[in-house]
Amino acid sequence: MHGTRLAWLDALRGYAAVVVAAFHLSPVVLGADRHLALYRAFDAGKYAVLLFFLVSGYVIPMSLERHGSLRRFWTGRIARIYPAYLLTILLALALAAAGLYRLPEQWRGETSASVLAHASMLQDLLGVRGLVRPFWTLSFEMLFYLVVAGLFAWRLHRLSAWWATGLTAVAVLGGPYLPDGLLGATARDRLAVAGLALLLLGGCFLAYTRGSRIVIVMAGGVGLGMATPAFVNGHATKWVTSASSGQALLFLAVMFAGTVVYRVQHGQIGRGNLVALVVVFGGWTGEKGWEVPLAVLVTFGGAFALRHRRVPAVLTWLGTVSYSLYLLHILVLGLVVRLTDSRPLIIVGFVTGTLAVAWASHRFVEEPGRRLARSRMDTEGGTPRTPSFGKQRESV
Repeated sequence: MHGTRLAWLDALRGYAAVVVAAFHLSPVVLGADRHLALYRAFDAGKYAVLLFFLVSGYVIPMSLERHGSLRRFWTGRIARIYPAYLLTILLALALAAAGLYRLPEQWRGETSASVLAHASMLQDLLGVRGLVRPFWTLSFEMLFYLVVAGLFAWRLHRLSAWWATGLTAVAVLGGPYLPDGLLGATARDRLAVAGLALLLLGGCFLAYTRGSRIVIVMAGGVGLGMATPAFVNGHATKWVTSASSGQALLFLAVMFAGTVVYRVQHGQIGRGNLVALVVVFGGWTGEKGWEVPLAVLVTFGGAFALRHRRVPAVLTWLGTVSYSLYLLHILVLGLVVRLTDSRPLIIVGFVTGTLAVAWASHRFVEEPGRRLARSRMDTEGGTPRTPSFGKQRESV
């Protein structure tokens, strides 16, 4: 058993990663027809992704505000997400070179735009297909980091309920009128926008880690402006996963709904703001019925209610390796399917292979990156160069 204060969040992350992996294994094991029937009855992939986004919305402001430092937040975030991400890209390219993985069509036809978009991790919002399919969710994670950091720099970070409900309102009421590919309708547009996005992201990172107060405020404005692709470029090409700009806004709204829970729990905003969750997940009912949004709320709510209970160690371990598991399981599945057509062997090979590479990636890639970031921050001194707005109350 595991009794740490945030073990319930680890358990949720691990559970969601397993659901995503099982969802991708399903058509191989059950067959396309039975998988499609299950998908139509209940979209387990969307359920797991929305659960991931809700957890991220809860965790990210906690990570940012615990230290009150944008420098520490961005240094830690980059060190947390890029090493395993880059490893996955290298493995995918190596497997493709060996004839064991099929590169996306767009990667071959728009190589420069794809490389630039992947460097910023915003590829799905720029109209670029991820080299590995699960990469699409990272676009929304990165966008959320940028917007939350911008709000923090402008000292507007407690307006989470307004963002959650506002984004949902725009998505539901204005979604049919929003352009889906305003910034990336052509290959030339995608190349230009991908280059600009990488430049802006790099500028924000440098500003937050090295800049003066006025430079940080300016970077905050840029970060808030980076939400633009979600409003007007949610489905710029056939290769991206988000079905529309309206749906892209709903994904972002779910993250802010998680932030609302965090702020209510810590007494930063009133409990009446929890109505934002009803609004956000009510907005999702128009996507494919009420079953998926209700299941997400019940799962998160149940875990939250049991957060003081001890959590089985296997769940917290899965949460620890969940990021690598999420990124790498598709590569393992593709390799196993090429090696055998026996369903029992596919299941065994997929499960053992995915867990093994997830453990190895976390142990030898993620952890060294985090230790490097931590030692760098410690070496630079305890007083952050970015402005500190005070630690937030951490009672549970």
